[in-house]
Amino acid sequence: MKEVLFSDLGRMGYAECWDKQRMMFDYMLQTKRGVQPCEDSSAENRSEVGDAGVLYLVEHNPVYTLGKSGKSENLLVSEPYLRSIGAEFFHIDRGGDITFHGHGQVVGYPILDLEKLGIGLREYIDALEEAIIGVCAEWGIEAGRIAGASGVWLDGGTSRARKICAIGVRASRYVTMHGFAMNVNTDLKYFNHINPCGFVDKGVTSLQKELGREVDMEQVKAQIVKHLAEKLKIEIYK
Repeated sequence: MKEVLFSDLGRMGYAECWDKQRMMFDYMLQTKRGVQPCEDSSAENRSEVGDAGVLYLVEHNPVYTLGKSGKSENLLVSEPYLRSIGAEFFHIDRGGDITFHGHGQVVGYPILDLEKLGIGLREYIDALEEAIIGVCAEWGIEAGRIAGASGVWLDGGTSRARKICAIGVRASRYVTMHGFAMNVNTDLKYFNHINPCGFVDKGVTSLQKELGREVDMEQVKAQIVKHLAEKLKIEIYK
């Protein structure tokens, strides 16, 4: 069974986390191509990666990110307004449209070599969705998919459809980056400033909103790790 190293980064700014994610992604691509990684990062990265990659879990400060195929009009306020409420804004190279990351949300960045796992990109995204569906089930919440819309949804086939987890992934030579963002105790008012993931007719939700109480973030992280290991058929270790 392939091994993936897990690191809980705690609360971290988006730019700092982006640099860390990018460095590991580049390192894995270089080693896969047989290129000698840069001397200043190779030793550190060798000690921080499993044989199939790494999984970072993090809680970001308030930030909005727009994917490479996203539409800027799905940001409903100005960037100066975002700065006035303490939020940042980044254009990034994942798939998908605009989304929000912030306190009370578990963001996962699996940087994995899918060839080593023996799966393709579509199967990988399905596994991410299935893992979060499994986490929701542990809290007594029935979640699922919507055809043509990535992520994990509640009441997906109805007018009450609402997203509890966004998914946006980039891959190069079957090495992945970016990942998923699950709303746990997220302040959902931040989503009022965007058309989440480009949708104007669907809402967002969180475990806290659905259960009517605050949820233990550490418990959710442990559940995410467990279900990802099961769905991807990997061992995730610290």
